Amino acid sequence: MNKHVDIDARLNFSEKIYLPEIMKGMWYTFRQMFQPVFTMRYPEERWTPPAIFRGRPVLVAKEDGTERCVACGLCSRVCPPLAIYVQAGETERAQERYPVTFEIDMLRCIFCGYCEEVCPEEAIVMSKEYDLVFETRESAVFTKEKLMTPVSGLEDRLTFLRKYKNPDEVSKTSLN
Repeated sequence: MNKHVDIDARLNFSEKIYLPEIMKGMWYTFRQMFQPVFTMRYPEERWTPPAIFRGRPVLVAKEDGTERCVACGLCSRVCPPLAIYVQAGETERAQERYPVTFEIDMLRCIFCGYCEEVCPEEAIVMSKEYDLVFETRESAVFTKEKLMTPVSGLEDRLTFLRKYKNPDEVSKTSLN
């Protein structure tokens, strides 16, 4: 099981002094000096993330301004760092539920996207916002009002999610 291997027996002199590996590293560095530069000047140049990008989570607002969320609590149960807190309430209309309180602690959020995958109503999705700055711990807790985003700003992400979750149905509709 514990077999002794003599490493020095397999290496010649140039390999023992690592000369070929040093030369390979220097050659790679020299080649990279002539490659194009992909550096962005961040505040002036903004990166536009693709639809697959997972930025901060947001709540999707309906056309009338109310939330799609039915306060099922699946997002808070599936969240690994326990960053989501949902408190449900009921309306006077036919037993419809809504979130009285919906908070996400962005200092705890790890942007895993589990909340968006488990949501049956497509009420919480990952946006394209990636630069988050907080001055206090209290400002890092996003309430329902701060999380609400109109559906018009999230169309590309919602389209991506529909293709991701139902690839067969998307291909059937594109054939017709």
